[in-house]
Parts: sequence; structure tokens; C-alpha cells
Amino acid sequence: MPILDAAKKALRSSERKRVFNDRRRRVMKEQVKNIRNLVIDNKKEDAQKALSTAYKAIDKAAKKGVIKKNAASRKKSRLAKAIKKIA
Repeated sequence: MPILDAAKKALRSSERKRVFNDRRRRVMKEQVKNIRNLVIDNKKEDAQKALSTAYKAIDKAAKKGVIKKNAASRKKSRLAKAIKKIA
């Protein structure tokens, strides 16, 4: 446990940040999983509509440092590629 006041404050703020980051990560993963399931079910139109919300969640996660910039680009690219593959 932290002893100094500054260390205690840093611990409190890091716990708050963890909650927000976990929420962002969870939302992002849910959106990606939703699109993956739509791709599996061959629902191209629904997947196209859901793509913008997934992009938004991925971009927010990258902006706040939950994931890195290139990881966000890779996720977005793979989602678009998967949707494009649907016949």
C-alpha cells in the first residue's frame, strides 16, 4: 500500500482510469464481436451499418490509449476486409 499522500492520490486516479479503460475496451470488443457474428451469418447490410459504431469505439479506444494507433488501424482494416468478403 502507498505511504505518501501523492502515491495514495495516484492510486485513486489510476483506479478511476482503469474503470474507464475497461469500459472502453469492453465496448470495443462487443462491437467487433457483433460485426464478426454478422459476417458469419452473411448479413452484409447489417454489418455495414454496424461498422461505423465499431469504428467509433475503436477510434475512441486508440485516442485514449487503451490500444495503440496501429492496432486500431489493423482492427478496422480486418473488419472492413471481412465485410467485403461476404458474397
